[in-house]
Amino acid sequence: MFRLPILVLVSLVIAFGGGVWSASVTLKATSGFGAISLGPWVAYPELQTDKADPFARAHRSGDGKILLGRAEGLVFTASTDQDGGRLSGRCSYEISGLTPPARFWTLRITDADGVPLAAPEPFPASLTSWNTLRDADGTFRISLSSDAKAGNWIRLDAGGGVAFVLTLIDTPTAGSAGLMELDMPVIRKTGCRDA
Repeated sequence: MFRLPILVLVSLVIAFGGGVWSASVTLKATSGFGAISLGPWVAYPELQTDKADPFARAHRSGDGKILLGRAEGLVFTASTDQDGGRLSGRCSYEISGLTPPARFWTLRITDADGVPLAAPEPFPASLTSWNTLRDADGTFRISLSSDAKAGNWIRLDAGGGVAFVLTLIDTPTAGSAGLMELDMPVIRKTGCRDA
C-alpha cells in the first residue's frame, strides 16, 4: 500500500539531492569559460561583462563579490608554481619579474576557497605597487614565507593549499587582445618546512 509512494519519495529525494549537489560542484569547480592562462597565472577577463557565460554569472552571484569590470582591471590567480606544483602554506616561495602595465597592483594570499589570509600585526599580509622595492631595471623579488626576509616579504604560514592573487587596477591589459604576450611574474618554490 505504501510501497509506491515511498519509492516515489525516495526517487524525488535522490533526484533533487543529486541535482543540487552536481550544480554546487560545477559552480565551485570553475569561474566560467574563457580563462586566460599565462604560466601559473589565470584570469577571467569576461567574468564581469555582459559576455559572461551562464556558469560565470551563477558563480559571480553565488560568491556575492563585486568584481572588476573589464575597463577597471584584471585579477590573476595562481594556485601552482612555475613547475606545476600546488602552492602550499607550509612552503616558501619567491615571486620575481615584472607585472603587466597598471596604474596600481596588489598581491595577496588566499586559502584554497579564495578567503584572504590574515597575518598578525605587524607582519605584512599583502604588497602593493606603491610599497614594493624594485631593482634598477624595474624588476622585483617578493619572498613569501613564515620567516621574515629582508626586502619585499609577505608572511605565509598556513596549513593547507593557498593561492596568490595579483590584481591589476586601471590597466590597458584588461582591454587588450594580446593577453597571451604579457610577461607575468615567475613563482618559484624555495623550500618547505615539512621536507
